[in-house]
Amino acid sequence: MGTTYGLEALVAAAVELVGDRRRVVLGIAGAPGAGKSTLAEALVDGVARAQGADWVAHVPMDGFHLADVQLDRLGSRGRKGAPDTFDAEGYAALLRRLVDDPESWVYAPGFERTLEQPIAAAMVVPPAARLVVTEGNYLLLPESRWQRARAPLGQVWFVTGDDDVRRSRLVERHVTFGKEPGAAAAWVEQTDEANAALVAAAADSADRVVLNGPQGWVFVTR
Repeated sequence: MGTTYGLEALVAAAVELVGDRRRVVLGIAGAPGAGKSTLAEALVDGVARAQGADWVAHVPMDGFHLADVQLDRLGSRGRKGAPDTFDAEGYAALLRRLVDDPESWVYAPGFERTLEQPIAAAMVVPPAARLVVTEGNYLLLPESRWQRARAPLGQVWFVTGDDDVRRSRLVERHVTFGKEPGAAAAWVEQTDEANAALVAAAADSADRVVLNGPQGWVFVTR
């Protein structure tokens, strides 16, 4: 096992992953609040600086949240964010298309945090993109629908860090988007932490581990 410090090492590894392939999708997995989106955005920015803005694209899993109207139909709104509250099959189909149809403009749904609702075709991956970064909590889960989402990916990196910091970050996020502090803390303990336990149980199947620490990103290779 080796350890490398700094975002530059992660950017270099992401670019190297593409090699001479037409397009590669890199998955970023981890528990809620671990820093997946922060890492994905930093990677995209770093790769864009190194290779050009059109060379890399970012497609989060968040756009595949089921809308509240569907969660209400299923009786799952109080569990929003759990594995079964996403359209995993639709996400898997998009990831497969990104790899199999690289010459097309591929539209993908986004997610509006203020509304907490998905928005159709909010983003697009252009044909010029050689690397697509996607992040999602459940890319490593040993369930068939999530395994279908993982199958097209070149690698999956698992982001981890201090759990107390992660939980505090989650509470702050929920407050920012409208929950009262007490309700935010309760949601983290009752909902987010159950999801985090599922994610942690599957971490050993990641290709690489990235530590989100106080000194920055630490890249651990196996």
